[in-house]
Amino acid sequence: MARLFDILGPTMVGPSSSHTAGACRLGLLARAILGGTPERALIGLHGSFSMTGEGHGTKRAIVGGLLGFQPDDPRLRESFAEAGEAGLEYEFEAIELGEDAHPNSARLEVELGAERTRIVGSSIGGGRVRLDRIDGFDVRVTGSLPTLVVLADDVPGTIALITGMLADNGLNLATMQVDRTGRGERALMTIEADHEIPETLVAELGEQDWVHWMRRISAWA
Repeated sequence: MARLFDILGPTMVGPSSSHTAGACRLGLLARAILGGTPERALIGLHGSFSMTGEGHGTKRAIVGGLLGFQPDDPRLRESFAEAGEAGLEYEFEAIELGEDAHPNSARLEVELGAERTRIVGSSIGGGRVRLDRIDGFDVRVTGSLPTLVVLADDVPGTIALITGMLADNGLNLATMQVDRTGRGERALMTIEADHEIPETLVAELGEQDWVHWMRRISAWA
């Protein structure tokens, strides 16, 4: 049986769940992985995002997401002005991600102080999104479940330690993906759990000397 959400779509500022709500959520994910509202953003739009970005509000929605606005926030319509007040400088460009890329795709390169990150993601319908790459690592992040993103040294025992700590906190692991630059180099772990990941667990993991950075992403409301 289809869920009501699957039929009606998300509560949002229109006009399009794919081009507006989904675009906003891509901005929200980029902001979460960066660790705050960016100071600068280079936003590349691919395919349908590039062709209809003005009329469907895609550009305003992505900027709004970078500012932390949810898809139903009326401030999305004025996100360009809001960005100026927040000190966010942004630039758009048309890009080509290849024929295998989803037509509603974007690449967001964002900066906050010395922190930088680049994500590639798609709006796949009904306000749902999927991140395919974070800083060159292959991922599958949807934002539909509480998520932990960890950049760490590729050393033995890291996965066992993290999954053990999740179990000790009563958290059931929904998905886990690991990609690395090479043996003994750096690895990016994306972990989705069935329940919210407590801040105490994030802090404990952050004390490990093999962790470079970590981000906790709450599930969509």
